[in-house]
Amino acid sequence: MKPQNDYTGPALFSYGFRPFFLSAALFGLVVIPAWWLIWRGDLALDGHFIPTDWHIHEIVFGYGAAVVAGFLFTAVPNWTGRLPTRGWPLAVLLSLWLAGRVAVAGLFGLGAVAVALIDQAFLLAVAAMIAREIVAGRNWRNLKVLIPVTLLWLANLLFHAEAGGQGSADHGRRLGIALLIFLILLIGGRIVPSFTRNWLVQRGAARLPVPFNRFDALCLLTGAAALAAWVLAPIHAATAVLCAGAALLHLVRLARWRGPETWRSPLLAMLHVAYLMVPLGLAAVAAAALGLAASASGAHVLGIGAIGGMTVAVVMRATMGHTGRPLVAGPALATAFALVVAAALARVLGMIGLGGGLDGVGLSAAFWTCAFAILAGRLAPWLIRPRAARKTPSERAAR
Repeated sequence: MKPQNDYTGPALFSYGFRPFFLSAALFGLVVIPAWWLIWRGDLALDGHFIPTDWHIHEIVFGYGAAVVAGFLFTAVPNWTGRLPTRGWPLAVLLSLWLAGRVAVAGLFGLGAVAVALIDQAFLLAVAAMIAREIVAGRNWRNLKVLIPVTLLWLANLLFHAEAGGQGSADHGRRLGIALLIFLILLIGGRIVPSFTRNWLVQRGAARLPVPFNRFDALCLLTGAAALAAWVLAPIHAATAVLCAGAALLHLVRLARWRGPETWRSPLLAMLHVAYLMVPLGLAAVAAAALGLAASASGAHVLGIGAIGGMTVAVVMRATMGHTGRPLVAGPALATAFALVVAAALARVLGMIGLGGGLDGVGLSAAFWTCAFAILAGRLAPWLIRPRAARKTPSERAAR
C-alpha cells in the first residue's frame, strides 16, 4: 500500500532536493567571489583555517555536501518506496548545514574543536537519516550508499584535525576532492549511460551505450587507486602512472556511452562533458606528478570542471524532473554550464596576466559567479514553489 501524502507545509521543505539544491546554488554564488576577495587581500575571515583550506573545505564540505544530501534525499524514497523526508527534519538539517558554514567562517567566535563539532554534525545527521529510511524500507542492498557518505564525514573530521595539528590540511584537501570524484565515477557511471540510453531509444537509435560490465568495474578500481595515490603522494612516479592509466580507461569508458550523439540535447550532453573533466583532471594530476604542469592544475580541473560541472548538470536535471518541468535546458542554463567549464579552463591559466588587471584566477571567479547567478535565478522559483502540473502534448503544442 502506497504511503499517504498528507504534507501541507512549505513547498521548499516538501522534498530533500529543494532546500539543499537551492542552498548549494546560492552558496556557490557567494563563496567564490568571497574567495577571490580573500585571495586579493581585500577580505579576511576570522576562522581557524588558512584561506586556501577554507576555500577548498567550503567547496567540498559546504557546496558539495549540500548537493550530495539533496541527491540522496531524493533518490532514497525511490529506492525504499517510502515518503520522502520532509518538513521540520529537513529544516533542522538545513540549519545544521548553515551553522557549519557560519562556524567555519569564524563568525561564531568559537574554538577549533567546537567549530569541528558543529561542522561535522550535518553529514553525520544525513548518514543517520538515510540509514533509518533504508532500514525501515528493508532496502538492504542500498545500505552501501552509506559508505561514501560516511567516508565524506570522516574526511571532514580529518580535515579539521590536520588543519588544527599541522596548520594546513594538505592531505585533507585532496581527500575531500577525491571522494567527490569517486562519487562521480560511481553514480555518474550509472546515470549518464542510463539517461543516454533512454534518450537514444526514444529516437530509434541502433547503437546504444554499453551496459555496466567488468570493464566499468576495472575503471572504478583503477580510478580509486589513482585517487588514493594522489591523496597520499601527489608528486610521485607511481601516482603519475596510476593517474595516466586511469585517465585513459575513463576516456574509453566515456566513449562507450555514445556521448557525441547527444548534441541535440544540451541537458544530456552536459553530463558527458562533465564526466570528461575527470580523465582530463587525472591526466593533469599525472603531468603535475612528473613536473610537467602546475601542482594545482589537476585539483582545479577535477574541482571546478568535474565536481562543479557534474553537480550543476545533475542539479538542473533533477530540479526539472521533480518539479514538473520539461527536461530542456534552454539557452540560459546551457550558458550557465558552459561558464562552469570556462571557469575550469581559465583557472588552469592561473597567474597568467590577461590585461586590465585581470588574470586566470579572476576570470575563473567571474565565469563561476555568472554561472551560479544564472543557475540560482532560474532554479530558485521552481524550488520554492509547488510542483507544476505537466502539460499534455496538445497543451504544449498550443503554446
